[in-house]
Amino acid sequence: MSKENPGVIILDTHEQAENAIKELEHAGFDLKKLSIIGKDYHTEENVVGYYNIADRMEAWGKLGMFWGGIWGILVGSAFFFIPGFGPIIVGGPLVSAMVGGLEGAVMLGGVNIIAAGLYGLGIPKDSVVQYERAIKAEKFLLVVHGTADELVKAESVLKNIGHDVEVHNA
Repeated sequence: MSKENPGVIILDTHEQAENAIKELEHAGFDLKKLSIIGKDYHTEENVVGYYNIADRMEAWGKLGMFWGGIWGILVGSAFFFIPGFGPIIVGGPLVSAMVGGLEGAVMLGGVNIIAAGLYGLGIPKDSVVQYERAIKAEKFLLVVHGTADELVKAESVLKNIGHDVEVHNA
């Protein structure tokens, strides 16, 4: 089996994130290999909650339609409240990396779950800091997990719609 590496795209809006995912889907990319992370900082006063396959969220906040559509496409989802970030919503394989990173975060001390999850995928610390800043600035990270060939395909698709992919060797 070929080694998988992460490719990361920083997207300014949920429309850009949704468009990138749809373009990858249209090109035949395996959507089970996509993760997205972002925050809906403009949520309502209601509890946002946790989404899973059997239930529906009662209150989504401002980006409810976006996140609802994403859950229908990507596998795995989680809602975290992280001090310094606020409510963070994650979909795709990155959820497992973040949950697995919790143990490492405790051992490393002072590392948050986002950093632990991204670092656990093989993303270098300097890039992790850049990605954390993007999330705090209410941008979205789209993480493409794949072999070198799959990442080349994803890079080509995303470059055609104006996005550069930063590929990291895990």
